[in-house]
Amino acid sequence: MTLDRSGFDTAGFAQALLRRASVTPADDGALGVVAGALLRLGFAITRLDFGPEGKQTPNLFARLGTRGPHLCFAGHTDVVPPGAGWTHAPFDGEIVDGRIYGRGAADMKGGIAAFVAAVADIVARGGLKGSISLLITGDEEGPGRHGTKDVLPWMVENGHVPDFCLVGEPTNPQAMGEVIKIGRRGSISAVITVRGVQGHVAYPHRADNPVHRAVSLAHALQTHVLDRGNETFEPSSLQITSIDVGNPTTNVIPAEAVIRLNIRFNDIHQGHDLAAWIRTVAERYAPDAEVETHISGEAFRTAPGGVVSLLADAVRDETGRSPKLDTGGGTSDARFIASYCPVAEFGPVGATMHKADEYVALADLETLRRVYGRFMEAFGL
Repeated sequence: MTLDRSGFDTAGFAQALLRRASVTPADDGALGVVAGALLRLGFAITRLDFGPEGKQTPNLFARLGTRGPHLCFAGHTDVVPPGAGWTHAPFDGEIVDGRIYGRGAADMKGGIAAFVAAVADIVARGGLKGSISLLITGDEEGPGRHGTKDVLPWMVENGHVPDFCLVGEPTNPQAMGEVIKIGRRGSISAVITVRGVQGHVAYPHRADNPVHRAVSLAHALQTHVLDRGNETFEPSSLQITSIDVGNPTTNVIPAEAVIRLNIRFNDIHQGHDLAAWIRTVAERYAPDAEVETHISGEAFRTAPGGVVSLLADAVRDETGRSPKLDTGGGTSDARFIASYCPVAEFGPVGATMHKADEYVALADLETLRRVYGRFMEAFGL
């Protein structure tokens, strides 16, 4: 197997992406950089900007070939704000000592660059045997309401459902080849408003202190054992993120207290069941509480074997490591994709993602390029 024959400049393409300050919800031309490279490789490009007029989310779908097997690569060009503390400018794409620095280098413009480079190698080989597509959104780091979630139904309507999807998120903690993600926990957030009656602390019988009920409610939620995990998922975790009263004084009983929490849950649960449980506990400790819940994704898992084994073989052959098949960490757009086709995630080392001086090693980008290329050939492309 001979790859890297196209002469495609992975680092140069990554620099072009990093020099676009595509902080959610801004695009700053990042999708145009991707589209330009894919057009030169022969892809048909469709821009799909969904959402309210004037505040649309920029998205791109591109496909090369019409036959099966059909492999889709999913990713995002939007990034989180750079913040302070950088010694390398966050949007310069500076290369120093074998590293390329910039916001999004690891998460996940580097992954996009490596995949496009691998596609260039496949095209240079000639004789594409199936089809390759890319689903690239400009809203993964933000609310995610009109990005991948909205593109997927369009793909169904237009006959673009892939046989498998590979997401280029930075899955490796410290070194290439450590982890392939084959699932993710679900996520549900809740805001519980406990109301009372304001009054003087010296006359508590004339008031109704909501803080006492809120503290008891929060304790009951936090100490409940949701589950003990299973063979592929860690135990579900409920975290109280704040209990807000907004009371600047010590002698006034406040009128309300607000609890915020998040549950990262495994596939033992479904989001609507956990929402119902939160309401049941709230009713027990604070009958008049207002409970708002938001499910941002359900837990999912792609079965090992089959295409996942092809990916693991490609990783092992190029890195010398046998990757762990993992379901931990936060959410990704794979949570939406899993409802349409099997999906797995493999990308760069993520040790510096969302940090100052985020970077990816140039050697890792080339390794990732070869992993993607080897996987595509094994997939039948």
